Amino acid sequence: MKHALDLFPPSRDAAHSRLDSFAPQAGLPYARRRNTDFGPERQQAVSTLSPYLRMKVLDESAVSRAVLSQTSAQEAEKFLMELWWRTYWKGWLEQRPGVWSDYREALERLSNEIQTQSGLRQRWEAACLGETGIAPFDHWAQELATTGYLHNHARMWFASIWIFTLGLPWQLGADFFLRHLLDGDAAVNTLSWRWVAGIQTRGKTYLARPENIEKFTDGRFANVTGLATEAPAVDAPPPPDRQPIPEMPDYAGAPGDRVGLLVHGDDLGAPFLDDLGIAPQSIAYIDATATQSPWQTAPHVTEFRSRLAADMWPGITGLEDAQAVVKWAGEARLDRIVTPHAPVGPTRALLRRLRKTDGIPAIDEVRRAVDSTAWPLATKGFFKFKEHIPDLLDQFAR
Repeated sequence: MKHALDLFPPSRDAAHSRLDSFAPQAGLPYARRRNTDFGPERQQAVSTLSPYLRMKVLDESAVSRAVLSQTSAQEAEKFLMELWWRTYWKGWLEQRPGVWSDYREALERLSNEIQTQSGLRQRWEAACLGETGIAPFDHWAQELATTGYLHNHARMWFASIWIFTLGLPWQLGADFFLRHLLDGDAAVNTLSWRWVAGIQTRGKTYLARPENIEKFTDGRFANVTGLATEAPAVDAPPPPDRQPIPEMPDYAGAPGDRVGLLVHGDDLGAPFLDDLGIAPQSIAYIDATATQSPWQTAPHVTEFRSRLAADMWPGITGLEDAQAVVKWAGEARLDRIVTPHAPVGPTRALLRRLRKTDGIPAIDEVRRAVDSTAWPLATKGFFKFKEHIPDLLDQFAR
C-alpha cells in the first residue's frame, strides 16, 4: 500500500486537480458505485476530497460549484447530500458542545482503564494493530494506519465490528480513527461513531453483515465468520439540550494596526482578508492535533497538515504552543491577530487558552458566511437539514 502522503499530496494544486478530475463523475457514476470499497489505490468511485475539505483547502461551496458546472443538482444529489453531511454534523455539534466534552471525559477515563485492565488493553491493542483474526477488520486497521484513509462504507463496517463484535468502547474506536485519519475532525468522526453505536439516532444501530461486506468490497472479503449477529444500541444518556450558536462579533481592528494571520488545523484558508482589507504583517500556523488524544497521533496526520499549510502560505511560521505565539507576535510587533473561526474541538480549546496567555494581542475570529448560515439549520436530523440544501446551493454555490 502507498503511504498517506503519496496518496494525498499535501498541496492546493493536488486538491484542485482531484476536484477537477472527480466533478464530471459526481452524478450518476458516483450514485451507482459510491458504496463499493474497491480497496486502497482503487477508490475512483468516490471523490477522496475529504482530507482537503477537512483543512478548508476546499470547502463545500467550492466543491458544489465545481460539480454543478458539470452536472445537474438532481443527478448529483447523492454526492451533494454526502458533501453537506459534513456541514450538518458540524452545525449539530456546535449547538451541543457538551457531546464533545463528554467524549473527551470518557476517553480520559478509558485511558486510565487501559493502564489497569490487562484484558481491555490486549483487546484494544489487537484491534488497533489489526491482529483480531477478522480478515477485513484487520485489513482496514492496517490500511488506515498506512494510508490515513478508509472508504466510508469500510468505516461503518469497522466501527460496527469494533463495538458489537469486539465489544470495545466506541470512544476508543473514535479516537483510533481521529489519530490516523487525514480527514478526522471532532464533529464528523465523533457523531458518526455515535450513529453506528445507536446513540446519535436513538436506537438505530449499524450491523456489519458478511454478505454486505462481500458484495460491497468487490468480492475481496468472502465468507467472513465470527461477526456479531445483533447490534443492541449502546446505553448512553440523551444529548444535552440544544444551545444557540453564538454570534460572531465584528472584526475590531483599526486602520494602521499591524495584524498577524494565524491559520490552524481546522481552517487553512482566510477568504475574509480582502473583505476586511487586511494585509497580514506575518502569517503563522498552529495545530492542536497533539492535544486531541491521550495517545500519539500518527505522524502522517501532523505532517500532512503542516506541509499543506506551508504550501498554502509560502514562508509561513510554524508554532507549537502559546509561548511560541507570544514570541511570534512580539517579533512581528503585532497589534492584533485574526484567525479563522474554529468549530467545536481541540483547536477551539487551544484558541481559548491563547486568549488567556499574557503577551498575546487581541484575537479576532472570523467565521465563514456559509457556516454562519448553515450551522443553525442543523437543529434535528439530517433529513430536516436536507430541505435547506437547495437554498444553500443557490446562495453559496451558483
